Amino acid sequence: MKSSAKILVVVLLAGMTLSACGNGGNTTNNVQAVSVGEQLEALEVAYAKGLLTEKEYNDQRKKILKGQ
Repeated sequence: MKSSAKILVVVLLAGMTLSACGNGGNTTNNVQAVSVGEQLEALEVAYAKGLLTEKEYNDQRKKILKGQ
């Protein structure tokens, strides 16, 4: 294969590879707003199920109430 043909193949392969990245520039971000009350309720449920220690529960509760 001639060098110009090799270069063309490499450029085409690189172009096809890069065009698959990033969804062609069409991205969608789905953000759901969760209220402080809903966050506290979910935290309470997790704590009640034993998924969090008391310290973890209290730390997360403080963060939620501070808005972090």
